[in-house]
Amino acid sequence: MMEQRTATQIFESLSSGIRLDVFRLLVSFAPNGLVAGEIANQLDLPATNLSFHLKSLTQAGLVSVEQEGRFLRYRANLALMQSVISYLTEACCSNSSETSTTESSACCETSFSKC
Repeated sequence: MMEQRTATQIFESLSSGIRLDVFRLLVSFAPNGLVAGEIANQLDLPATNLSFHLKSLTQAGLVSVEQEGRFLRYRANLALMQSVISYLTEACCSNSSETSTTESSACCETSFSKC
């Protein structure tokens, strides 16, 4: 179970539009990820600016980095993002007077599918 402190760190990291764009780009290239230069080209960002944002995402655990020769390959941590989603929705429908505990999972699926 995720702690509030961890969730807060993740949300703080994603509060930057650039970091959100980087993470979403890496999600679209999962599971292979991209090297830093490819990320910079895709998002039209200077390498120095991108480096700052990748460091923040890495510290939050949202991306992993792996050395490939002289390049760094970044990958989105999809398991962590799934944990964040679970953290946000763990009490889904739990306070509904019309829904029993056994029905709460189905309630969430129905509620979120309407979006």
